[in-house]
Amino acid sequence: MVRDFSLFTSPGMRPTANGDPHAAVACVHGGPPIFYAPHNTRDGRGTWVITRARDQRRVLQDTETFSSHRSIFASALGENWPMIPLELDPPAHGIFRSLLNPFFSPQRVTALEPAVRERAIALIDRIVASGTSCDVMRDFAFPFAVNIFLRFLGLTDHRLETFVGWGKDLLHGNAVQRLTAAQRIVAFIDELAALRRKRPADDFMSFVVQAHVEGRPLTDGEVRGIGVLLFVAGLDTVAAAIGFDLAYLARNPKDQEWLRSKPNRIVLAAEELLRAYPTVQMIRVATRDLDFEGAPIRKGDYISCATMIANRDPAEFERPNTVDLAREENRHTTFAHGPHRCLGSHLARREIVIGLEEWLARMPAFRIKEGTAPITHGGHVFGIENLILDWSSPTPSRAEEQMRS
Repeated sequence: MVRDFSLFTSPGMRPTANGDPHAAVACVHGGPPIFYAPHNTRDGRGTWVITRARDQRRVLQDTETFSSHRSIFASALGENWPMIPLELDPPAHGIFRSLLNPFFSPQRVTALEPAVRERAIALIDRIVASGTSCDVMRDFAFPFAVNIFLRFLGLTDHRLETFVGWGKDLLHGNAVQRLTAAQRIVAFIDELAALRRKRPADDFMSFVVQAHVEGRPLTDGEVRGIGVLLFVAGLDTVAAAIGFDLAYLARNPKDQEWLRSKPNRIVLAAEELLRAYPTVQMIRVATRDLDFEGAPIRKGDYISCATMIANRDPAEFERPNTVDLAREENRHTTFAHGPHRCLGSHLARREIVIGLEEWLARMPAFRIKEGTAPITHGGHVFGIENLILDWSSPTPSRAEEQMRS
């Protein structure tokens, strides 16, 4: 029940040109439904890996046996405090979730949609006007997705590149980079909270510093835990999802053209792309000794519920390694499952759909620029960079030139 597997270092997981880490993880479905991976964390600590989607749902639903408190961010600082509500267990989780839910409700997201669409249009029109190729992560995915979360915090774009750099160092950097990024993020959130206590504004952080739970104001630690979670969650995941989606469409011109001709299918297609290219590994901690599908899990063991593994489960999805943009039955776990289902899932979905709608409506047929290769990588959050898209007239092949002559 021990396998040499890591979402950080296994083949296909290290930063690789033209890699496909999502396809690489599918190999685990040829083995046992649960196994121990001795190096499946950034610091080399082992985890139990759950491969079946139904078993992952069992784990994510059972908050008494599998705790969410693992202090992934705080551990980079050598500390032990939770991001809230992500790393809280019931009943505290429910209290804070109820406090924050209204900010991410479908109604709130609908109200934000005009601003989200305006941002997408402005960025795409600027890209089209500037030439016939772009680095889509730098020029669109990050400034589009991160901008929305900065608005939640009441911040402008003038430090966007700095914030994105902190996120990259935190999620994908070495130990020194992680520590430095974590320190800078905490200092920034603490400073922002202090500012909003003195000068409230109509933004999320002002709400947090003024909020009460169970009849008392939030502690400084609770404000920090909420602020850090929102900040970190907004720096990478949605941008990465958009990058993987556009990379797929760039490589599959028939699907690209199909969506252009049927824009009403983009919502359904976005769900399939979410299934095929999820970005997050969820970790739980066993609260007691137990036998799980034959695995001798002990109290304190880490359990990995990687969305990219569950979403390639052949028992759950027909042809799981095939991207079928017309797929109807799509019970993916990209936004997790159970009480900790992603708080920002409604907003993330709308961002992705709007981004694809406006990109396909305004951008000519595009492909990956010849002579370039996107870099993909695994980890707690999968990512893609150096995605250079080109929409110039393609250079005719030698065979085409001979036919014309």
